[in-house]
Amino acid sequence: MASRPTAASETAPTEPRIASTPIAERLAGLREVATTDPARAQDEAWAWIKDLGESHDEEALNELFELGTPSRGLDGQTEGILVTFTMHPIPDRIIHAITGAWMPWLGKRFNAAANAGDNVLATSARWPAKLLWPLYQTKEAARGRAAFDFETAVEPSRSSSQIDALKIDYGPVASNPRLIIRRIRDELVELVPGAHLGKMLWRQDAEPYPCLAYFALRQPVD
Repeated sequence: MASRPTAASETAPTEPRIASTPIAERLAGLREVATTDPARAQDEAWAWIKDLGESHDEEALNELFELGTPSRGLDGQTEGILVTFTMHPIPDRIIHAITGAWMPWLGKRFNAAANAGDNVLATSARWPAKLLWPLYQTKEAARGRAAFDFETAVEPSRSSSQIDALKIDYGPVASNPRLIIRRIRDELVELVPGAHLGKMLWRQDAEPYPCLAYFALRQPVD
């Protein structure tokens, strides 16, 4: 698939794709709310994503993702949540129980000018990370530990042939651990201003890449 890389800081709008389905109509309503009350639209989109994650509604999450527009201009710290895993019902339930009790991932930090960023983990993740990746060093950050740098660009999605998304790519960063991390490619779309839905994809030789999990990010809106 030919790529059309675009800087993550680019601000040119992308026309939303709205079809006649209940999910699309609800999203269109939230986008209308966002024109006058972006904070309310963001809060309602965030609550909706959480509800879909609690019900493990992968079909609805995928439809929402495909109705999104490429996330652009993200800069600084974001708040992150793991929405749901999508690998297999049995391991998904086990991992969900573990992460429900302890979730060290707090979100991502973006550097729009450099088309790059990293992840922020709770301080308690330092030693578990050392057990998994003994040679990898996390770094001090304002909210905990910074880890797993990435590069960003807007490109065609590797999980859908229909949309562009902001890729969050760990593979090109030589300092990232080869075990798991460099096989991951995240993709991110914006649903309403400040509310973003992402897929964690597993890099493989053939497309589409399988989706391992959904996550969400948000930043304050004016």
